Amino acid sequence: AYGGALKNIIAIACGIAEGLGLGYSTKAAIMTRGLHEIRKLAVAEGCKPETLSGLSGMGDVCLTCGSLISRNCRFGYLLAQGLSVEEAQKKIGMVVEGAYTCVSALQLSKKMHIPMPITETVYRIIYEGMPLKKAVQALMDRTIKEEHL
Repeated sequence: AYGGALKNIIAIACGIAEGLGLGYSTKAAIMTRGLHEIRKLAVAEGCKPETLSGLSGMGDVCLTCGSLISRNCRFGYLLAQGLSVEEAQKKIGMVVEGAYTCVSALQLSKKMHIPMPITETVYRIIYEGMPLKKAVQALMDRTIKEEHL
């Protein structure tokens, strides 16, 4: 359940990166770091780490983050094209799960003392108006600590 819900947040970040023209390497970095973020929180909540190496983790992340067919990825892309949060949601015409999931995921991460920089950044973009280029740059400038599954 964690992989299926949290991957939508990562997809929004990937859509933003794609919309800003940052390339496939940036999207791959966000997906890798995002899956690590998901894993840390899920394991802290009692999930088996190997579950996230399968379809409900890596599979979902690859599919949802890799294509603009995904509502969440397309939402991020539309934000990067200059649409407001409300305009992007209206254009998609369906629920953009990651826009809501990032609220509860961020609350849980803070409660568990687990840093989730992508989740926090997506939250700040949607709810605090953080400029997109600043947000992506801050994520890419973070020191890499560990990214293994």
